[in-house]
This record gives sequence, C-alpha cells and structure tokens, in this order.
Amino acid sequence: MGGAFVAVANDSSATWWNPAGLADGPFLDTALARATTEVTEELPARRDQATWFALGTPPFGFSYYRLKITDIRPFDPTGAGDADREDRGAGVPVQSLAVRQFGATLLQTLLPGIHVGTTLKYVRGTLRTTEVAAAEAATLPPSELLDLGEDLEGGEADDHFDLDVGALVVTGPLRLGIVGRNMTEPEFGEGAFTLPRQVRAGAAFDLARTSGTPLTVAVDLDVTRYETASGDRRVVAVGGEQWLFTRRLGIRAGARFNTVGVEDQAGTAGLSVSPRSGFYIDGHVVRGGSSGDRGWGVATRVSF
Repeated sequence: MGGAFVAVANDSSATWWNPAGLADGPFLDTALARATTEVTEELPARRDQATWFALGTPPFGFSYYRLKITDIRPFDPTGAGDADREDRGAGVPVQSLAVRQFGATLLQTLLPGIHVGTTLKYVRGTLRTTEVAAAEAATLPPSELLDLGEDLEGGEADDHFDLDVGALVVTGPLRLGIVGRNMTEPEFGEGAFTLPRQVRAGAAFDLARTSGTPLTVAVDLDVTRYETASGDRRVVAVGGEQWLFTRRLGIRAGARFNTVGVEDQAGTAGLSVSPRSGFYIDGHVVRGGSSGDRGWGVATRVSF
C-alpha cells in the first residue's frame, strides 16, 4: 500500500507501523517475514534488508527485527582543499549498519475507539565502514559497491534502549493514527550513524464498516523531515486494499512520494492468499521512478 499503513495495521505488523493498532486487531496474530528494498540507479545508493518475527495478542505484543542498512554516499571533493587529484580520489564512503531489535509492545484503551501503545526496544547495532577509491568506484555499478558494504566485517556493537509510541482513533469507518519511531534517536559508531526520529500520521477509510465492501483506502504523511544517506525525506503515501472471494484473496496497490530533497517516488503492489481460514501468505513488490527503487517482501501469517 505504498507505506500508507499507520492507520491500517492492526495485526502483528502493528508492532512496527503503529503499536496502538494492536488494540483493534485479532485475538492472536503472528508473522514471519523477509523484505528488501534498494536504490541502485546511481550514487547515492542504499539497500535495506529486514527479517522479522512478530506476535500480537492484545494487550501485549512481542517482536524481533533483524535489519541491515547499507549505503554509499557520492564522493564530495569540496573539502579536499588543494590536495592533488590522486588524494581527492580516495574517498567514496561505504557503510553498513547491522541491527538486532527486540521489542515488547504494551497497549491501553483510553475510551472506546481510542487506543495508545508503545513498543519498548532493546537495540544492538554494529556499524562497519570503508572507503573505495573514486577511480575504482567509477568502474563498479552501485549494486556491487553495496555488496562490498554488506560483506564488511569487524566493528564494535553499540547497545541502546529506545521506544516507539503511537495512537489510534477508530470511529465508524474512519481510522486516524499517529506514530513516533526511534524516539531517542540511537547512535552507532560513535555518532557516525543515527537512526532518525520519524513522526508519521495516517488516515484510512474502511468501507466494510458501512457498506460491507471489504475495501480500505489510506493516506500517510511524515509530519517532520528526517535525514538519510540519500538526503532529506518527508514522504506522502497513498494506497488501497481489496479483499475478494470471502477474504480468500487480498490485493493491494499504492505509491509514495518524497516531498523534500531529492525527487523520489515508487509504486507498490501486493497480494495475500488464504488457503485456509486464519492462514495467510503475503507478498509485495516495489518499483521506483527516477531513483530506481526496487524491492520485494514475503510473509506467512496465522491470525484468529
């Protein structure tokens, strides 16, 4: 759904998207998933990989995420002063952050239809960095430079306690959500890499609560901008979800747009198949525009 999910997520994925969403979900939901997204058209390049297990059974949730964030920033010779051409060629930075995150989600219903939640996180991450000579980097495609970053070894781990907080309001077919992620902005590699604080709001309209049609449309927007290796981001996302054949098949589509910094947009499509009641196989793909975003993800879920 392009990432328009803050007001939609009410299964175990809410441990990531909006912890308050678990309060409006099933009695038990558990999922195991894998996803990757990369931008490899040109520098700066980035690859995000995630593997996770999540379980939600209100008013509690548990999650384990293993993340790997690898990025390459373009060489900037402006700070080289009067150095000769050879010296200026020694500097295409490559870095990779490997993170393990354990989360415990707690929920509270303030009034009927008004929920708040938090995911308390223990985050352990190791930042690994290197530099590739500009002359060598010029001969390699960004995807190979990202492979080089993923293969880096060594580094010292940093440990942090962090939290995400969220709220959800459900009134009839309308759902309103807001979430703040990485609230303490954990730093790794002595401040060389920071997981930026992100605040995102979302709204969704669930037609199943009015006409009975299992169709949901949603929009999300970042309240604040945040910094990444490829520049500042503040994203607007729109998407929709339709269930067919008595909820045996779900189809989704969406798009996201960066409204600051480098132009960036991507389209997404997804599918869920339920071979038996309460068991789902999910998949999605991502394809970008000028930035060359591409990615995929698969998951299995049990929900009842």
